[in-house]
Amino acid sequence: MACLSGEKNWVSLPKMLSHHASLNGDKRDLDDEKPNSFRSQSTTVYRLEKVFPVYALGISKPDLDSDVSLSNLGDPIWDAVRSEAKLEAEREPILSSFLYASILAHDCLEQALGFVLANRLQNPTLLATQLMDIFYDVMLHDRGIQRSIRLDVQAFKDRDPSCLSYCSALLYLKGYHSIQVHRVAHALWRQGRKVLALALQSRISEVFGIDIHPAAKIGEGILLDHGTGLVIGETAVVGNRVSLMQGVTLGGTGKEIGDRHPKVGDGALIGASANILGNIKIGEGAMIAAGSLVLKDVPPRSMVAGIPAKVIGYVDEKDPSLTMKHDATKDFFEHAAVDFRDARSTGGQGPEERMKKGV
Repeated sequence: MACLSGEKNWVSLPKMLSHHASLNGDKRDLDDEKPNSFRSQSTTVYRLEKVFPVYALGISKPDLDSDVSLSNLGDPIWDAVRSEAKLEAEREPILSSFLYASILAHDCLEQALGFVLANRLQNPTLLATQLMDIFYDVMLHDRGIQRSIRLDVQAFKDRDPSCLSYCSALLYLKGYHSIQVHRVAHALWRQGRKVLALALQSRISEVFGIDIHPAAKIGEGILLDHGTGLVIGETAVVGNRVSLMQGVTLGGTGKEIGDRHPKVGDGALIGASANILGNIKIGEGAMIAAGSLVLKDVPPRSMVAGIPAKVIGYVDEKDPSLTMKHDATKDFFEHAAVDFRDARSTGGQGPEERMKKGV
């Protein structure tokens, strides 16, 4: 599954793009194959290097080691991404150069993803060419990452109703981008290249507003919905098929050293702005309500809510992360609203105080 080849000669661009949109010096003649919808634009000056400057630098395809075998079974995710990109280029000709440079000029999902990530994270001192070399070197030789990036994009497509396609997840969703850069940073961290891993973490934080320590262990099939404000600490562990909303913190209490961050089980669903602190366990299939403060272990397939969080019930689904049913705690919040209203009407007394006084 290393670099799964697809069509190499599809073109829906003006002829002038052929001078720039090529890898390894392989110029493609697009004159005979361009659709009629683009012929009216033949006088337009397309400057692909202005869209993605890296192409102006003359990038060549990465060389694959002989021990990296290609799959004979194809790559349905990559095939879907390419098909969607072709359709989008036909529907929005103004994006044709962007889609060609980002997806259609590449031979596999790893190359396209590396290109997109590098151009999103580049800055004047950390060049896109350097970042692409890093991403290619890791992703094209790590079969675990190759599997994870596909399961992750499937998770976004299945669970995020705002995700229109595999292509849109690959190109635009910063939650997806952040988790894939983390996977590369984590591989570098394990190789002892900690300074480079921390540099990638810093860029993720600056560009996407998501802070994941490169030492954190994260499973596959992960959804970071929106992602803004997400924090995952150094010794945190996140299982497979987990969904995390924006503003979630998997942090320490500030008093511990060593193993000090949460361990989240498979299939858990963690609501927006939930704070889970300390070396505690979130059981498999558990659901944490939005805004909760979790300081103790959470039993498997339980619902917890509140500050501090308490068990308020249990979920029927094996993996609530897949159904994304955040309204499972609706009854609890309705009762909480009634209690709050009654407390205000009785001078701020809570239900326990009212019961003691016979109110």
